[in-house]
Amino acid sequence: MFDDDFNEDEWGGIEDTLRRYEQLKRGEGAMLNEEEFERVIEHYFQNSNEEQALLACDIARTWYPFSASVLLLRAEILAQAQKYGQALTALDEMEQYDIKNIDAVLLRADILMSQFRHAQAAQWLEQQADEFTGKEKIELLLELSDVYDENEDFDEVFNTLKKIVAIDRRNEEALQKICFWSEFTGRLEESVALHTQLTDEDPFNALAWFNLGAAWQGLKLYEKSLDAYQYCIAIDDKFEFAYRNMADAYMRLKQYDKALDVLEKHLEISRPEDVIFEAMGYCWEKRKDYTRARQYYRQASQLNPQDDGIFFKIGETYTREKQWEKAIKSFSVALHLNKDNASYCMAIGNCLMELDVKSEALVCYLNAVRLKPDNKSTWISLIRGLYLAGYYDEVIVQTHVAREHCGDKGEFFYYHAAALMEMGKVKEAMLQLEKGLSAAPGKIKQFTELNPDYLKRTTITEMIARHKKPRKK
Repeated sequence: MFDDDFNEDEWGGIEDTLRRYEQLKRGEGAMLNEEEFERVIEHYFQNSNEEQALLACDIARTWYPFSASVLLLRAEILAQAQKYGQALTALDEMEQYDIKNIDAVLLRADILMSQFRHAQAAQWLEQQADEFTGKEKIELLLELSDVYDENEDFDEVFNTLKKIVAIDRRNEEALQKICFWSEFTGRLEESVALHTQLTDEDPFNALAWFNLGAAWQGLKLYEKSLDAYQYCIAIDDKFEFAYRNMADAYMRLKQYDKALDVLEKHLEISRPEDVIFEAMGYCWEKRKDYTRARQYYRQASQLNPQDDGIFFKIGETYTREKQWEKAIKSFSVALHLNKDNASYCMAIGNCLMELDVKSEALVCYLNAVRLKPDNKSTWISLIRGLYLAGYYDEVIVQTHVAREHCGDKGEFFYYHAAALMEMGKVKEAMLQLEKGLSAAPGKIKQFTELNPDYLKRTTITEMIARHKKPRKK
């Protein structure tokens, strides 16, 4: 009932009313009417004077004992003060005089929620919703959906939003929420059916078309989602999120030219955003135009200079052009922004290996392992670096440590075998190779790419052949 934007000037000034109220308290002057008492109560409450607000309620009730509005104000003040029992008592009395007051219904639900009586709050709103119609019923159902959300009864959130849409198929709040909850609850097919019906009944409902597109997109049926988004923007050509989702759908279909066209349109109708520039950079990167990709990534970084991921992507474009030093600079910025990212350490290490600065590369790989000791890829980077640097004894030591952290992965056996081969310990190498082929025959390239000469040994090629899976006819 209280208005957060309460402005006493709009009431014609409160000073005169307060002066007459003070006279009344002293037993002087004329009585205030009910509306004037409400103004006094709200004035004290808005100024955080709970004691005076409750006193004004008591005085008002001596003159207007059956005033539902004064009792409701009293209940709100008590609820705000966390005096929930007294607030509920005031509501019980108030409902004797005004049984269908939506503010009182919502306040009771809020109090029950504050007391962590979520199930009772939901039951109360369910019962009361049947007593109201139109906008008031919708308001109660929206509150009920929030209660279910608070109680983590997510399917009931979706069901309640469906009820709202059945009453008002253009209710913006319900349509926006149901789009999220359909995906969150995994009820995308149900959302498709619901929004197909909505668009059949109301073909110019842009938000319903958007939700239909989002549901198809969640089901990975991107062509159907694009059809729905086209209807959406035909109705409302300023619908920003439709353009975003269309671009994503085109990117999923690897139609990067069309994705870029949609993103350009988004820039025309909306303010620039880093995520849009980043998506455009991604499209140009996929088209192998790395210079233009960097141009858009840099625009994204200007809008969001703390996003380490963008600098990593810039570095990735340089690696594709084998510009290792420039890549290192970008990766280093990313690592400076996010010092605990093992992937950035590995990326810098890989560039240093390409520049034949092996000792510094190994330091980067060690940092990656330190940051993510249970991650297989960090160990592989370190062990591979040690192999390429010629530290074969250390390769063997680190493969043992890696297995302790990550288990007996095939790759570790392959690197162990390769190190033994380089040390001339062929028989021991064959034992490790056998273990690798047994654990991960499909990853034999991890071994053969280290030194293609290994395939010149008949014993190795025969062992690999024995572990090859027969092709399906």
